[in-house]
Amino acid sequence: MKYRRISFIAASLAFVAVAFTACTDRNIVEPRGANSKETGVRAAGAAFTATSTAAMKAAAFAATTTATRKAALFAAHTSAVRKSGPKIKYNAGESPEYARQRGWPVQCPAPLPGSILPSKRIVAYYGNPLSKRMGALGEFPKDEMLKRLKGEAAKWQAADPATPVQPALHLIAVVAQGAPGKEGKYRMIMPDKIINQVYGWAKEAGAVMFIDIQTGHDDIRKVLPRFEWILKNPDVHLGIDPEFNLIKSGKKPGTKIGTYDAADINYASGFLKELVKKNNLPPKVFTVHRFTRNGVTNSKSIVLHPEVQMVMHMDGWGAPWLKRDSYKDYIVAEPVQYTGFKLFYHNDTKKGDPLLTPQEVLKLNPKPLYIQYQ
Repeated sequence: MKYRRISFIAASLAFVAVAFTACTDRNIVEPRGANSKETGVRAAGAAFTATSTAAMKAAAFAATTTATRKAALFAAHTSAVRKSGPKIKYNAGESPEYARQRGWPVQCPAPLPGSILPSKRIVAYYGNPLSKRMGALGEFPKDEMLKRLKGEAAKWQAADPATPVQPALHLIAVVAQGAPGKEGKYRMIMPDKIINQVYGWAKEAGAVMFIDIQTGHDDIRKVLPRFEWILKNPDVHLGIDPEFNLIKSGKKPGTKIGTYDAADINYASGFLKELVKKNNLPPKVFTVHRFTRNGVTNSKSIVLHPEVQMVMHMDGWGAPWLKRDSYKDYIVAEPVQYTGFKLFYHNDTKKGDPLLTPQEVLKLNPKPLYIQYQ
């Protein structure tokens, strides 16, 4: 269950220029005469010609000057109108200028063959089949759940036809607990049977699968290797939840929001990198949930690997404005690589607020490439 979060907003504009063309004049050449009469006529003609040429040049200059002035006045007027016109208003997390200032798009390793991101958008159902309260994955019977996931994927495909949708099942394979349990670690590791069951559902739906870890009082360095057997599959990826990593505070899960440091994230990313190289796998997608400032510390020290596609995932619930604020302050403001956004069927709407639509989420900048429903 997630907690509420707080923050702030930004904006941008554009302009145009105008060009004009000038005209040219022609030289007039008179034929030479043979006598003085002709000379007089020629002189008179020359005087007339000179006068005519001067007049023509003066007229041409006047025309050009007038055209120039008109063009300058028009450009100045147009610029003034544009500048005084209404500015584009963005909601928090939508401004392309703010994203640019914060460092988006991020300079990162080029995608390797077999990468899901950024050519596709992942749309996932999150939860555990043993609980109806932990998310959509376990809330509905299997067939209904997969049908609903397919429907959500279709909505995202319609909203952004240029980006193919990859459906996913995001299984909470290590569940944080309010009781210490036999090992005193405040977490429960799901049996392999449950993990294989959900993996079968994913294959049935043409979906990829995520193993999600909530460590409680355990260490990610001890828990993660436990899942190498399933992560060795090319269509199985990883998610970690800092909210439920409470070793540092010693608090029970559910009573305080936890945290991961860049060092913890780098360990998990390095583990995936070696797994990919050792087993000749396509790159792994690695999601890190975040909805508070201290949820991830030292984010600038997170190391990127070509074998691992890092997604900083906005995991907060609440009204649309609050979710946008959280995305701006904790995801856009601290660039890592790719971004994600969670939608809660119940927590986002329990105070009467509407669930954000794909079209609304796609206004965010950068656009999330990982969408999770709980």
